This record gives sequence, structure tokens and C-alpha cells, in this order.
Amino acid sequence: MKTNSLFYHILQSFPSIFFELIGHPPTETSGYEFQSVEIKDTNQIIDGIFVPAKRTRQPIYFVDVQSQFDEDFYYRFFTEIFLYLGKNKSNRDWFAVAIYPRRFIEPVVPRPYQWLVESDRIKRLYLDELGLVANQSLGLGMLKLLVEDEAKAQQRAEYLIHQIQQVTPISEQLKLGELLTKILAYKFPQLGIQELTKMFELSDLKQSKLYQEAKTEGKLETVPLLLELGLTVERIAQELHLDIVEVKKAAKDFAGQETTLE
Repeated sequence: MKTNSLFYHILQSFPSIFFELIGHPPTETSGYEFQSVEIKDTNQIIDGIFVPAKRTRQPIYFVDVQSQFDEDFYYRFFTEIFLYLGKNKSNRDWFAVAIYPRRFIEPVVPRPYQWLVESDRIKRLYLDELGLVANQSLGLGMLKLLVEDEAKAQQRAEYLIHQIQQVTPISEQLKLGELLTKILAYKFPQLGIQELTKMFELSDLKQSKLYQEAKTEGKLETVPLLLELGLTVERIAQELHLDIVEVKKAAKDFAGQETTLE
């Protein structure tokens, strides 16, 4: 998975990270939808736009991630922005954010756009320069992990796992854990799932609420099958090392599903 597509996936799953990245409170996410928009009749596609709800006065945010050097980037970026504004006849304020893994990937700004880039309309961010803030934020830490070298990536992953363990509810932990796994798979493409799993084990992830509840949920999914095979609730709880109350609830839910199907 390429850096930019993974980055867009992160913003799609956790849009609050974008607002944290530009120095705004994550709560500002409310009222926005992250979209990839095709501009009709032009064959132009803008990969990332935070579109505000119609009844609000919030600005539009254009986002572009450049993982490779492209000397024509700014020509394309501003063309797409003004095409979108013109096609939609937008009367909203707008801002644009260009994101680079590292500063040296950024091309020279063409003279016609220098005034615009130097204005407060445009923010240029470099992931490897996020610095200490990324050590305090789970979202920014995820982005920082994208550009860490392998030696530092595992250390940062350990730190992020610890942060994920503190997150509630459990559903949010699971989402973050899945996202972190995808980032690690990108960072270590030579490793298989077993090797990546070992990386998690090193951080005692199996002792976390995240792992334990996910593991329990997986075991509970086998309860209906074991019941059909004739095992008692007590025997299932014993064999799966589960609390008998949890097994009884799973058995009751299964019985209710059977009744509904009939």
C-alpha cells in the first residue's frame, strides 16, 4: 500500500487526525465529511476534501499527500482547487494542506503561486518533522510511524500500542489496532502476519483489554457450533476457558436467533 493511499485511509477512518495535524481541536471534525471528488467534464480527481455540512459556515479543506517528488505538483494542486470552487460555485472560505513525508520531496513553488503558498491559505506539513507533539498524540503518532526508519518504527509501535490500550470504548481500540496493523504491514512488507503478530506480542498486547476482549469475542463465536455438537454450556466454558455467564449469554443469543429464523 502506497504512503498516500494509506494516509487517505487514515483520514477516512479517523478524520479528527487531520484537524489535530493542522493545529485545530479534533472536535472540529463534527460537521465535516472526508471525500474524494471527481470534477465533472475535466477528468480531474481531488483525493481529499473535507466538505462541511451545507448549513454551516465552516471552510472547505483541500488535502493532498505527496509521497514522491513531482515538479508539477503545485500547478496541478491549485488547478484542481479552483476548478472545484468554480464548478460548485462555492462561496465558502477555503484552505489547502500539502503533506510531504519529508521536506526534500517538496518541489520548487512556481512563481505565479508563491504569494498564495506564502499566505495563510496554504499549510505545508512534513511528517518527519512532527517532533515531540507526535509522541503525545495517538493520531499524530500514527502518521509519524509512516516515515520512521525501521529501527525507530518498532519502538514507536510499542508506544502506540500502549496508548491504544488506554482508549475506550473497546470498539475504538479495535479500529485503532486494525489501523496500526495496516501501517506496520506497510512499514515491514517483507514480514508475514506471523512476524507482525510477534511484534505485537513483544509489547504485551496479549495482556491488554484490546486483545483479551477480541480473543473472547472470537471464542464466543464458536459457542453455537459446540452446542450443536452436543456439548453442555458448562463443558464449553471449561474447554474455552471462558466465564460461564458469557457462554450462557452466547447460548441464549443463539437460541433467540434460531427462534427468529423459524
